[in-house]
Order: sequence, then structure tokens, then C-alpha cells
Amino acid sequence: MKLHVDIVSAEGQIHSGSANMVYAPAEMGEVGIAPRHAPLLTRLKPGQVRIEDLEGQEQVFFVSGGVLEVQPHLVTVLADTAARAHDIDEAEAEKAKQRAEEALSEAHDKVDMARAQAELAEAAARLHVVKQLRGTSSRR
Repeated sequence: MKLHVDIVSAEGQIHSGSANMVYAPAEMGEVGIAPRHAPLLTRLKPGQVRIEDLEGQEQVFFVSGGVLEVQPHLVTVLADTAARAHDIDEAEAEKAKQRAEEALSEAHDKVDMARAQAELAEAAARLHVVKQLRGTSSRR
């Protein structure tokens, strides 16, 4: 049994392939999806999507949010933005987090505050994915 997984964003298709398992940051917590999973539609929060391919290797992607659709043999991630974790620049992610923190401290109204909080959540999640990947790859 296997799943077909597609990860797409406004920039285009990021990944398409077969998998044994998929893990995604659903709004209410991380979900694990195996072949023949019950149909599911849920929003995603910023974080990492992990795909265990047919050889047992894990591929990691960052998503800034979006929607996860699950059918028994098909998983589709429609991300606001997405990137392969290896392609994320740690220094740029750190700068984005600092900019978001500054914007939050300078927010003048609820709209500015909400926008800054969303930017900070995305930047922090992106940085976490990069740091986690670096920690994982240094142990191999």
C-alpha cells in the first residue's frame, strides 16, 4: 500500500511522488496519514510536512499554512508558501523572525498586531524547521 503526495503552492508544484506515511501540522495538532486513511480536509498551520518515501527516507518541507486534503490513496497539500527544508537559508529565516518581532513591538492597532503575530508565527516555524533539520543532519 502506498500514498500519492502532492505539495503545491502559489509558486508551483514543490513535490509529487509516492509515500508510506505523511505527517503534517494540522490546525489542531500534527496528523499522521497512512494509506487508506479516512477522507479529511483541514487547515494547516506553519510548520513542517514530513514525507516517508517508499525507501523509508524522510523528506522535509516547510509550509506557511494552507489546506490539507486526504483521500484514501492521495494526499494534497495546498500551501500558501512551501519550500524544501534544505532550501531554506537559516540566516534569512533568523532575519525574518527579527523583523516580525520588531513589527510586533511597533504595532499600533489590532490589525497591525494580528498581521505581525501571523508573520512572527510563520518566521518562527520556518526557523524551527531549519534548526531541526540542521540538528538531524549533524547526527547522521
